[in-house]
Amino acid sequence: MADQQINTYSDEAVEVRLKQELPNWYLEKGWIRRKYKTSGWKATLMAVNTVGHLAEAAFHHPDLTVSYAFVIVKLVTHSAKGVTDKDFELAHKIEEVVMWQPGLAEGALEGTPDDPRFKYIKYS
Repeated sequence: MADQQINTYSDEAVEVRLKQELPNWYLEKGWIRRKYKTSGWKATLMAVNTVGHLAEAAFHHPDLTVSYAFVIVKLVTHSAKGVTDKDFELAHKIEEVVMWQPGLAEGALEGTPDDPRFKYIKYS
């Protein structure tokens, strides 16, 4: 695969896109970030593994901060030294999968019951 120039977004452009497309994400120190709150360690590991699968499939890898009841996802394109379309696309996919609530969509999958024993992601 040949190296190619990848366009980066200015901080202002990143802020506009985040506000319009990914309102739970924010820009900090050159990275786009999202904190996913969970109900505990098992749920955190499930979220981390989901992000890991998506990142590996995309071959675009975030930095993660992992704690007992949350995971922070940080994205930047290192080779471009800034935020690029790769970061936005992976952020969208992560958001879509981690925050998916089948009970809110039509279909046979009803989602987890409204019971603290079964909740794992704190939906925002």
